[in-house]
Amino acid sequence: MDLALLRTFVTVHRAGSFTRAAALLGLSQPAVTSQIRTLERQLGRPLFLRQARGVTPTTIGDELAHKAAPHLDALVEITESGLDEKSRLRTLHLAGPPEFTAERALPTLTGLAAEDGQGLALRASFGTAEEVLEGLSAGHHDLAISTARPRGALLTAAPLCDEEHVLVAAPRWAAGTGAPPLRREDVSALDGVPVIEVHESLPFVSRYWLSVFDARPAVPGTVIVPDLRAVLACAVAGAGLAVLPRYLCAEALRRGDVLALHEPAVPPLRTYFLVVRTGTLALPHVARAHERLFQAAADWC
Repeated sequence: MDLALLRTFVTVHRAGSFTRAAALLGLSQPAVTSQIRTLERQLGRPLFLRQARGVTPTTIGDELAHKAAPHLDALVEITESGLDEKSRLRTLHLAGPPEFTAERALPTLTGLAAEDGQGLALRASFGTAEEVLEGLSAGHHDLAISTARPRGALLTAAPLCDEEHVLVAAPRWAAGTGAPPLRREDVSALDGVPVIEVHESLPFVSRYWLSVFDARPAVPGTVIVPDLRAVLACAVAGAGLAVLPRYLCAEALRRGDVLALHEPAVPPLRTYFLVVRTGTLALPHVARAHERLFQAAADWC
């Protein structure tokens, strides 16, 4: 059986779509369709059921994928491991939210650049969870950090770490609310405090209010900036209250630039997932970065 046909089949199985598989393989959609039909003729059985949106594997298709995929992944690993030393430099394309990627992931991965003579070139891009997962699915990235767990067989995700959220404000606002610490029943004291957020929908503040106070914030956003580091800078400058990841505001809290207005017994958490395309951990440079991030994450939580 032609290995190229099997490779195309496994890619379609993981992608759930001829179109997406074609993009990952660098082929046209008709070429992918033709290869799958050839394989189906060879086997004498249909491998996929065509639907309006993508394809669904048949029972035979699932069985073949589960048998063939591990061996194809192993062949990729053998091929990559056997490269000549002069061509060992590999480029890792990483995508994730701007603040976490810049503050956590990139400092961790830059240490791989000259490690053991196996250099790693690094390219990073920022985006929302939806954007980075779409880019990973399309083959634009090798690794993605996401606050959403993807569905389907194309992407494989594992929890990386949990991010604790803290309600903070400059000392002058804290004094005005009678905080810290703010008691749960005194949340109305915050109604007159301006809100700093990353979006008009107040995603961080609304999540905190619902989780901790079982209510919704009464004040609309006063300062909207699409980066949590800018939110912190505005909070330090006294623009109002904000909800921030603890790792991002820990130093400002230590210096007293901002104060925690509330310390709930169970703080709101947000989980980050490390996501790869299924099978790509067979690539040494992807596996090294994946392992390094998990090692570092043990100290982040």
